[in-house]
Amino acid sequence: MRKLFGTDGMRGEAGRFPLDANTVRIAGRSLARHLSVQLGRQPRIVTGRDTRESGVWIEQAFAAGVSEAEAVCQSAGVITTPGVAFLARNLPADAGVVISASHNPYEDNGIKIFERTGRKLDDAMERLIEADIYEQSPAQAAKDEPAGRSEQQIVRGEAEGAGTGEAIALQARYLEFLEREIGSGLRLHGLKIMVDCANGAASQLAPKLFARLGADVVAISNAPDGRNINRECGSLYIESLRHKTVEDRADLGVAFDGDADRALFVDKRGEIVDGDATLWVMAQQMAEQGKLAGGRVVATVMSNVGLELALRERGWQLLRTNVGDKYVLDQLLSTDSNLGGEQSGHIIFPRESLVGDGISTALHVLRAMSETNAALHELTTGFVRYPQVLVNVTVREKRPFEEVANIARAAGDIQTKLEGSGRLLLRYSGTELLARIMIEGKRQDEINELANSLAEIVKKELG
Repeated sequence: MRKLFGTDGMRGEAGRFPLDANTVRIAGRSLARHLSVQLGRQPRIVTGRDTRESGVWIEQAFAAGVSEAEAVCQSAGVITTPGVAFLARNLPADAGVVISASHNPYEDNGIKIFERTGRKLDDAMERLIEADIYEQSPAQAAKDEPAGRSEQQIVRGEAEGAGTGEAIALQARYLEFLEREIGSGLRLHGLKIMVDCANGAASQLAPKLFARLGADVVAISNAPDGRNINRECGSLYIESLRHKTVEDRADLGVAFDGDADRALFVDKRGEIVDGDATLWVMAQQMAEQGKLAGGRVVATVMSNVGLELALRERGWQLLRTNVGDKYVLDQLLSTDSNLGGEQSGHIIFPRESLVGDGISTALHVLRAMSETNAALHELTTGFVRYPQVLVNVTVREKRPFEEVANIARAAGDIQTKLEGSGRLLLRYSGTELLARIMIEGKRQDEINELANSLAEIVKKELG
């Protein structure tokens, strides 16, 4: 049985297995039935979607499956991923389901499921849903056929609509939480903010919230049509925001991805402030207020060594995990830490939410600017991004590197050479026969030479 759920839910091309209407309906029915058994009562499920055109029929198919299991299903319409996670715990509901493929192009979609705590669904429940899908839809699983026209052709513009009165009320509930809880006491009068909504789920919500708090808001890429989500905009294409932030003399630029669970920033000088730099800003702010639990920050193996060294200079510790916000959250909870994230802009404040929230992150950054009366580039002072090189080597097998004497010896020599001023990350690709060599250090020419020399050894031994 092929695993359908990854670290970020079930994702693929809309209309093809497992995101065809029949399989989605089975998934909805399966979730509702297993929750009924677990709870001993009728479960309540809340759903939401981003703005891609397939979101409407996928959400409807999922809700149909939930209804077949005689469970209650409410739709929040177009809303961010963290918005659904919030509603799951705030209503409360027994599960929150997001129809989104995050930063992927519009042709893709996905299903992310949250527990009532706002945490992603546990692996055991995901395996049960997968088993039901393969048992009840074997023909579709084998054929992997595209969707018919009835699934794919919807009225253009429907995807970005606000939705029913119930959906609008649920969206308002989330905005109220952001304004009154996360943004409590925050006044943005006199600040000009450039907001790139990626033509996604934040298009209506983010500009409205920042304006409520008094900011002068200029929104771009906030006219979704079902197909332009993430298209040359948002956190994956931040160059346009850079130019507009400088051109319009904005104090800050913020870019979301399609489902707004991540945020990247641009300071008034046009410099990009990624997730690593954001963690640095937040760590300083929280430590100043005595709120940085244990002096710890959690990030992934891909975070720049410059963050690690900056934190170490202050006597704080960087804990690294595998790539994925799921692993960041696991480490945050197991170590009782309260700040973590990824270079891509997923920032998690587990005391507030168990999922990254781009709009919430923006409010925290704006609060840091407001309380220190400093520009964003001043708050990032002390964090120096180190040069990085990445070399991929095709291999015939994925033997543990430590079992290959020449590779282990060369890697050890490089780590010794870089100690205190850089790092080596040597790992295999999760999907291809590739060894990935990533080195960071003070000088680009030096790390290039080290990476290429190690690549030659890996190629000789495993290529």
